[in-house]
Amino acid sequence: MLKKIILLLSIIYSGLIYADKNVLIVVTNHETLGKTGKKTGYYLPEVTHPYYKFKDAGFDVTFASPNGGYAPMDPKSLDLKDPYNKKFYENEKLMNKLKNTVSLKSVDASKFDAIVFAGGHGTMWDFPNSESLNSLTAKIYEKGGVVAALCHGPAALVNVKLKNGEYLIRNKKTTGFTNEEEEIVKLTNEMPFLLETKLKERGASFNGASPWSENVVVDNRLITGQNPASASKLGEEVVKLLNNKK
Repeated sequence: MLKKIILLLSIIYSGLIYADKNVLIVVTNHETLGKTGKKTGYYLPEVTHPYYKFKDAGFDVTFASPNGGYAPMDPKSLDLKDPYNKKFYENEKLMNKLKNTVSLKSVDASKFDAIVFAGGHGTMWDFPNSESLNSLTAKIYEKGGVVAALCHGPAALVNVKLKNGEYLIRNKKTTGFTNEEEEIVKLTNEMPFLLETKLKERGASFNGASPWSENVVVDNRLITGQNPASASKLGEEVVKLLNNKK
């Protein structure tokens, strides 16, 4: 009997800690890599690593994209030696959610505590000029929510303006896929713009680290990660911020 009471109290306590935390993970709908003829899309570990950090914390997670519906995965990112990828990819229910994402036009900002932009080269084409994305991001941030973006995901931030007319990232510390990393993968000339350069143009302070190293930058409620190696850490920082919110 005592064990049952302890278990019940544990469940209640856990619920009190993690109650009502809702995170929106946004992925790209774009699947063509410039003029290369190759496929792109979201980068799987940049979805799976944060996702499991959120679920382990007891958060509810919704998957969305600018247009809704099918979100393509970059085939280069399907590494099933990664335990997070394997666990996620072999879960048919979860994979179906990425094939049937929610349209950002239908998302109510008041229902989410954080919006997280997964990377992948596809984001460079459809994230920046999505009016629904820009509006939703500003609303979540201005109501006190957390905004996070990983690798190429910060492409979502380059055109987001707040009510005062200023760019959200102006005078903020940020990071993202660096110009050096883009050059290493030989895609500099295929990109519609260079992410590091654009973030700086928008007035952000860009903090890049050595190529492929873990690098997550936290500036109040704005969290950015440099590359796939930063995926788990970015998820942890989002959890930390949300659990500290009053």
